[in-house]
Amino acid sequence: MRSGQILLALLLLIGAVGAALTGAAIYSRFIYLGIFLGAGSWAWTRWAVSGLQFKRVARIQRANVGDVFEEHFTLFNTSRIFAPWVEILNQSNIPHSAGSRLLTMALGRQQRSYVSRTWLTRRGAFSLGPTRVTSGDPFGLFRASVEFPAKQKLIVMPMLFEIKSFFFPPGLLPGGQVIRKKSADITPHAAGVREYVHGDAMKRIHWRTSIRRNQLMVKEFEQDPQAEVWLYLDLQRSAHIEKQESAEISTEVVLFNKRPEFHLAPSTLEYSVSVAASLAHYFISQRRAVGYVSAGQTFTVHSADRSERQEGKILETLAFVEADGELSIAALASAQASQLPQGSSAILITPNARADLLLAVDDLRRRYLRPLVVLIDSPSFGGMNSADTVSLELHARRVPFCIVKYGDNLTQTLSGLPVNFSSQEMQTWQRPMLSR
Repeated sequence: MRSGQILLALLLLIGAVGAALTGAAIYSRFIYLGIFLGAGSWAWTRWAVSGLQFKRVARIQRANVGDVFEEHFTLFNTSRIFAPWVEILNQSNIPHSAGSRLLTMALGRQQRSYVSRTWLTRRGAFSLGPTRVTSGDPFGLFRASVEFPAKQKLIVMPMLFEIKSFFFPPGLLPGGQVIRKKSADITPHAAGVREYVHGDAMKRIHWRTSIRRNQLMVKEFEQDPQAEVWLYLDLQRSAHIEKQESAEISTEVVLFNKRPEFHLAPSTLEYSVSVAASLAHYFISQRRAVGYVSAGQTFTVHSADRSERQEGKILETLAFVEADGELSIAALASAQASQLPQGSSAILITPNARADLLLAVDDLRRRYLRPLVVLIDSPSFGGMNSADTVSLELHARRVPFCIVKYGDNLTQTLSGLPVNFSSQEMQTWQRPMLSR
């Protein structure tokens, strides 16, 4: 572009100087040629750019960290003249986003398409756009741009690790099947309907049956001996640390749509979030009722449920959490533990290897709950608090725990037995509380 502008300036300069000094007609033609070339190039640029239309489509709006995200880009040249070159700049805030291209010879009434693949390395919400499309004239004198705003968003959820087995929480009674006993609480197991009695909750009314029988009828539920699983994610600001490490992104493997080998960022928060997401996915796939509690800027509670919708709610929450809370793991556990049914398991996911963790464990045990600890090893991320003392205390309390270090394969770490339990001890721990 700069060379074309220099050529135009030289034509006008030579023509003006020559005409002033000699008055020869050839110098006047230089001026006319420069004016004609400049005006024509400007008009060409405006006309060509005004006819450019752009569309980008993504088949999915939700993905996980570590996935390869695919988008389809289409450029339409609706004008009759060709665009000698078109620069497409993807201004999405997705880290290392692909999609920017330089296309040549976009002929009139022509459509050009291509596919971009981006390796997702960070969780959160990202806009798919805006996209800036730039073109110019054949001589490179002028260029103009048009910006197309973002119309879609992508939510990137935490990376999931496949857990093959986990030390599962026991139920209230042996067997793990539905107890044929009526429950005063609402459970996932409906047993039938009965007539409305004064004091019944309005949310238990079965309206279709009530209309059919012309009287209020309420649903009855049966107990489920399988205990609920609650995930407590520690988001206390002072508990988490991040190890500074540069990560190189390989664009070659993304180009050929191959999933690269991905490693989590060296952050206790990212490891904690992936552990929570993987455990939620595992237990819900096992048809267990899973609840979630965390306290960052806001206190978040998802009541225990066993549906895929529940998994989506938990994963979407985990996509946005940050270590910006003030509540310790002990305060977090005590704030919600009173609402848990006896015999339920509370999995504490924390890098906090201090006395707060032991306070939380003791509080849960006093409420006849089953604490389990997934301890993120802070020293492996550059922290100072060793887990040795806490590990000894947890072992003395017979509380199962596992330690996750930086660089560990979470599939192997979470699929193994607790570090302080043998197979025989695990079987003893897994006996239902009321059967002893």
